[in-house]
Amino acid sequence: MTLTLYNSLTRRESPFEPIEPGKVRMYCCGVTVYDYCHVGHARAYIVWDMVRRYLMWRGYDVRYVQNFTDIDDKILNRARETNSTMEAVAERFIEEYFADMDKLNILRADEYPRATHTMDGIKRLIHELENKGYAYASGGDVYYNVRQFPDYGKLSGRKLEEMQAGASGRLETAEIEAQKKQDSSDFALWKSAKPGEPAWDSSWGKGRPGWHIECSAMVRDCLGETIDIHCGGSDLTFPHHENEIAQSEAATGKSLANYWMHNAFVTVNGKKMSKSLHNFITIRDLLDGNWSGDTALEGSEKSKAVEPMAVRLFVFMAQYRSQIDFTEEAIARARNGWNTLNEGIVFGFVHGSQLGWDSDKILKLPIVESEAVQQFRAAMDDDFNTPNALAVMFELAKELRRESNIIVHGGKTEMPSDVLQQKWQNLVKLARVLGFSISVPLSATLYTDNSNISINKLEVIRGLTDGEIEAMIQQRKDARKAKNFADGDRIRNELKDRGITLIDQKDGTTIWHRS
Repeated sequence: MTLTLYNSLTRRESPFEPIEPGKVRMYCCGVTVYDYCHVGHARAYIVWDMVRRYLMWRGYDVRYVQNFTDIDDKILNRARETNSTMEAVAERFIEEYFADMDKLNILRADEYPRATHTMDGIKRLIHELENKGYAYASGGDVYYNVRQFPDYGKLSGRKLEEMQAGASGRLETAEIEAQKKQDSSDFALWKSAKPGEPAWDSSWGKGRPGWHIECSAMVRDCLGETIDIHCGGSDLTFPHHENEIAQSEAATGKSLANYWMHNAFVTVNGKKMSKSLHNFITIRDLLDGNWSGDTALEGSEKSKAVEPMAVRLFVFMAQYRSQIDFTEEAIARARNGWNTLNEGIVFGFVHGSQLGWDSDKILKLPIVESEAVQQFRAAMDDDFNTPNALAVMFELAKELRRESNIIVHGGKTEMPSDVLQQKWQNLVKLARVLGFSISVPLSATLYTDNSNISINKLEVIRGLTDGEIEAMIQQRKDARKAKNFADGDRIRNELKDRGITLIDQKDGTTIWHRS
């Protein structure tokens, strides 16, 4: 089958055809680093991680870039509140971002450009727009002349009159904006320095960039003038992505992205998530079980920690373009669903010895083409229909769970061993395509010759000792020191596959924990 994507720009599904055969250049708008990430961020980055993983599984060489916005009024306000600096606040919440995303088993991007590291590219792009008549300087600021770009509004479908004044990502009174702009719909590319704020030298005077120009510059610097996929939350369609298109395409005369993809919102009990409604839930509070009382669902007294893979499953329970409602019932379904999937996933580790399997060897084999695999592929090729893909996986997991019960109570399976092996092998492979990591319950039991031996962790039976983990971390450190980054990444990924998460510290040390 052909992979089809819904393109927000054309408002229809169409076959995916990359610019360069076999390769995909993909850019995702990242977070503004001034606070902890919430469940809305979790949905967005789980979705784009899934898209990236599936493209890789389909054989594409994917270069995935995701930025950090580290210049912003919100960051500066947080720095003032905490008697800190913009740089310190940004560094802190970049680290917190990685901590959260690693728990959710989200692959690291190939590159994480930052606005502060892209200043030359930003200023160069603004100069090009100025020279072509799309930008003008005014009182130390530089604005984009929206009416010079005939296609403005083609992504969002909005009219120029709907463009809000002050949508530059900088807070400024409407009166001051009106005095500087030629038109109320124009937006800022460069803002003059304010007292006490960080600023960079430029031909227009000291200042800092507007929000939208940062992504246009980072896309071009990291991926080129035209990319395959540009993705982000639906809240970014206007004005951010609309303005990116206006800037980039005016400068280059080429399409910025061939496919625009947007994930829908997460609501909480049918309401928009916001701090003012006291339903704002951070990823870490959800994972740690601190989402009760005033900070979570109405009527909830105390909710236990939610497993990271149950959070991934919750996200995949809806197709990425459909709004998803965070409720206790939905989270309960996700928890139960993950328990079912995980029982199937660990089947081979729990019963493999009795069945005469070499589980580790089996999982190094390629996926076996089957009706289930074809159904999974058909669902994912249909604009990443994860609910239908999950249905295929649940069917495999339930079959394996049924056979597990038969083994426990009867000592042998009803299904031929080779058929059973194929089902387990494919379930684990498909789970990895969706980014699920293997998690063995504390109560897991290993059955051998009809007798049961309790185990606390899978690592006790088949895994890595603390010493082995430390040795692999040292090997990774040596590889990185020798600038062999590919080998370093391979070791990190191998550890992640074995349930070990690494967290690199500022002082050069690496700490780790078992998932």
